[in-house]
Amino acid sequence: MPLYLAPPCSPAAAAKLVAGVRASPHSRHLIRSPHHPASRRISLSSSSSSVTESGPGPAMAAAEAGASAAPSSGVKQALISLSDKTDLANLGRGLQSLGFSIISTGGTASSLEAAGVNVTKVEHITHFPEMLDGRVKTLHPSIHGGILARRDQEHHLKALNEHGIGTFDVVVVNLYPFYNKVTSGPISFEDGIENIDIGGPTMIRAAAKNHKDVLVVVDHEDYPALLEYLQGKQDDQQFRKMLAWKAFQHVASYDSAVSEWLWKQSSKGDIFPPSFTVPLSLKSTLRYGENPHQKAAFYGDKSLSVFNAGGIATAVQHHGKEMSYNNYLDADAAWNCVSEFANPTCVVVKHTNPCGVASRQDILEAYRLAVKGDPVSAFGGIVAFNTTIDEDLAKEIREFRSPTDGETRMFYEIVVAPGYTEKGLQVLKGKSKTLRILEAKRSGKGMLSLRQVGGGWLAQESDDLAPEDIAFTTVSQKAPTDSELSDAKFAWLCVKHVKSNAIVIAKNNCMLGMGSGQPNRVDSLRLAFRKAGEEAKGAALASDAFFPFAWKDAVEEACENGIGVIAEPGGSMRDKDAIDCCDKYGVSLVFTAVRHFRH
Repeated sequence: MPLYLAPPCSPAAAAKLVAGVRASPHSRHLIRSPHHPASRRISLSSSSSSVTESGPGPAMAAAEAGASAAPSSGVKQALISLSDKTDLANLGRGLQSLGFSIISTGGTASSLEAAGVNVTKVEHITHFPEMLDGRVKTLHPSIHGGILARRDQEHHLKALNEHGIGTFDVVVVNLYPFYNKVTSGPISFEDGIENIDIGGPTMIRAAAKNHKDVLVVVDHEDYPALLEYLQGKQDDQQFRKMLAWKAFQHVASYDSAVSEWLWKQSSKGDIFPPSFTVPLSLKSTLRYGENPHQKAAFYGDKSLSVFNAGGIATAVQHHGKEMSYNNYLDADAAWNCVSEFANPTCVVVKHTNPCGVASRQDILEAYRLAVKGDPVSAFGGIVAFNTTIDEDLAKEIREFRSPTDGETRMFYEIVVAPGYTEKGLQVLKGKSKTLRILEAKRSGKGMLSLRQVGGGWLAQESDDLAPEDIAFTTVSQKAPTDSELSDAKFAWLCVKHVKSNAIVIAKNNCMLGMGSGQPNRVDSLRLAFRKAGEEAKGAALASDAFFPFAWKDAVEEACENGIGVIAEPGGSMRDKDAIDCCDKYGVSLVFTAVRHFRH
């Protein structure tokens, strides 16, 4: 919100002005009105503020007549300047019924007048016209003096009295919708700059700093609480402090968007600024954290970089119990994994690890194969699809029996998909009252990944590489067949989402077994073979990192178990041992030159 600036007025200049003598062009000053209706106190509001002013009014006549410019006592004033005018009429009427005189700006004043609320425009207080294409409107001692003056400091009040400035009790301001403007589509740099609010943050910060005397509101949802507070007899400083905190947080979030946007305009592609702020907004308080003795909450990220980027944080929940801390982690892992696949795919996740993955043109078959990959782990897990769930698939999910006994109906914590038919959603809701049904948008690429460590944060680019982005280079004597190479690429895409040390065995676009999170690669490999069983023969094996040893180690063990092709990054000092071992057993070995550690 733009503000008006005015230099201080000297007694000499005032005398010249009153006497009709033209002051020097370099010392144009304003004379404050005695206690014009506009020198009231301030009222609260929500988003962006924008203040307007006009020409001289009755106060100038009073000054010219030599009247003393002293604010009258007992007049309560509210300053309102809003971009988002939600519930403005109710606020204005409520403040007026409580005896407040309302000072307002431009469009806000017009809206209040249309609602039948008496308003004094800001320009009738400042007696200074809007200038510089609206950049200067309200940044004026007549406004900010009335906001910042401490009522317990006699010299502050004396100064106001000497200059004819009245105090504000309530300030209601919200800001130009900069975030919405720069995320609405292509925008020129000049247009972005002109949408940066200046006056609004200034008034908000001033009122929040002086919250002991001034109530500041930046959120329309706080209007009822404000009016209720003003009706009371007691002065609750805690309420004032909470409004002040919210005001500073509002401005901080706003400034973070401006800062992020400007960095992108000037950084020449550097994604790591020297410092930056992540604006987080509380979406829900969770029942507990990772464990019942830990408190937890879920926040949405309002950074420009994640606008419209999809993901679990913006998913719509259609049904079921409220999401838990672990639910969010598992759902995020499942959705990120299934979003990688182009063909119809089902992913089953347990404790953030995919325990079943299958791609088929028939999504029902893909679902059955994904569960079959590890039915014990799948029970109580998260099921994710990259296709719309229709009635047939919903029935299959609802009625499918565990492959372990053919009788137990499969239980899931969450089902997540990009969409549901009306009938499909109705059928799926019938599976369980507690089943969480999420609808999510495909996660965007190119995101900055943040992770907290004690006393700091790690930042890195997201791991967005797909099989099409890399070369699978044959380094063994035996080259993989087309089907083996296809299996190797599928396994490589799966292993990318498994916790290190990670091994995945896959065949025919279906994950047969995986080993995750083991301190050594041999144990992960043995876990994967144990789950894959006899189906591992002729299958593809992918490793998230190179094999440090081959003979009498993971590579030879994989060859002895009948694996058909191995895909690994390469880069070990003993790569030749791995190549020689695969050549001995007639196994194809391909290097990707890309590691996929996941911690």
